[in-house]
Amino acid sequence: MSDRYARQTVLGEVGAAGHARLAAASVLVVGAGGLGCPVLQYLAGAGVGRIVVVDHDVVEESNLHRQPLYGMPDIGKPKAEAARVALLRFNPEIAIEAKAERLTPQNVGVLLGDVDLVVDAADSFAATYILSDACHAVSKPLVSASVIGLTGYAGTFCGGGPSYRAVFPDVSVDAGTCATVGVLGTAVAVLGGLQAHLALHLLLGLEPAALGRVITFDSRTLAFGGFGFAGAPEPAASLPFIAAEAVGTDDLVIDLRSLEEAPRSPFAWAQRLDVDHVEKIVTEPLPSGRIVLCCRSGQRALVAAERLQARGIEKIALVALG
Repeated sequence: MSDRYARQTVLGEVGAAGHARLAAASVLVVGAGGLGCPVLQYLAGAGVGRIVVVDHDVVEESNLHRQPLYGMPDIGKPKAEAARVALLRFNPEIAIEAKAERLTPQNVGVLLGDVDLVVDAADSFAATYILSDACHAVSKPLVSASVIGLTGYAGTFCGGGPSYRAVFPDVSVDAGTCATVGVLGTAVAVLGGLQAHLALHLLLGLEPAALGRVITFDSRTLAFGGFGFAGAPEPAASLPFIAAEAVGTDDLVIDLRSLEEAPRSPFAWAQRLDVDHVEKIVTEPLPSGRIVLCCRSGQRALVAAERLQARGIEKIALVALG
């Protein structure tokens, strides 16, 4: 073993056996942005043998204040590819696979097929629910995190424990995004580093087990908190995210984005309604197919679906258009 890992293998909790576990591990990281950068750097630094990076985005100058894995020459390049180059320069002893594609309900099964653990660093409602559903179905652990403004959380789901849906069944339409609310780079780094630690904790099999825990962090008040949810029951039914290609002409499509946000919808027959007016369709004849709710991230679609479910409508599917 090289000197690279000497400071972690000297730990009694790691040792040669723990390092061998990390070297044999395969981890899927979805998202190579603010959360994904520290996750990828610390998993690569710890010697995780195979890391699969999935991100459909490209590096932009506005990313750099919180994504130090990239530099000015990377602007315009796919994040997954730029991350792979940077990580291999950092640690050439591991395998890095870059997939410059969007996570979808169609490709999630293939992506999960041969990995031991999944890290959700996409900070996307749709991605989190898609990954949670898929990980819960095959009992693979999921480490998920989110940060907006100065606060965030990281938690461990599935893998034999409760899913993300069991812990967070409700979504706020006012939660905002990094683009609308803002975010401090150091707050993202803390949560991303915590995600990496939770992933290593699970891979090493440390005790007490990290599964079934949420850790919160408020970077303004410098306060950590959290809770356990080991006994949380799974919801009786869940709303599926589907790929845009799976939408049929017999589906009633509601595009929740404004015309200013998206002048053209990918569905020519879509109705335009915002979340506050989506219940209007209850007074209209319902289609033979589903009601498909679309928005950018899936956040508004989830909120609108909950409102329709409260009115007795069950045949609902969701699409995140990115």
